[in-house]
Amino acid sequence: MHYPFPSRTPLTPDQVEQGFDYLLSLQMGGGNYVSGRTPASPELAFLLLRLAENIVLPATGVLGNGEPHADSFALDEVGCILLSALRDWTRDSPTTAVLGIARSIIRFVENVIPDPDDHGDTRATLETMRDEHLEWARTVQSMTPRPQPHPDAPVQ
Repeated sequence: MHYPFPSRTPLTPDQVEQGFDYLLSLQMGGGNYVSGRTPASPELAFLLLRLAENIVLPATGVLGNGEPHADSFALDEVGCILLSALRDWTRDSPTTAVLGIARSIIRFVENVIPDPDDHGDTRATLETMRDEHLEWARTVQSMTPRPQPHPDAPVQ
């Protein structure tokens, strides 16, 4: 059973930067370091959850690269279970979920996502992912139509 969730609007470039800044700060300095720099908030929890979805689903989804096979379906279900648990945590206690979601993303990246430079450096992988997500967010943002002022609205 898949955890039902509504369709989402893409993250903005600012949201992508904020989420990855938190992840990279945690990766480089640990929990005490990051908590002193960025206070946990419900908004940050939901932002990190969105990043987790954007990172986990492409890596575990059955419709990924190659032909689906038995292991594909198991990996897809593991990804859904992870995201379901993170969603429940975010819903039940958003401010305490921030650090746990961030650590879950980092562990997932360390153990599932291949290092683009083959150096075993999670920081480099997170930076590459940040750049890719920023490019995607900027592309989507540039394609989104801007609201036009009403013709009868006063000119400012």
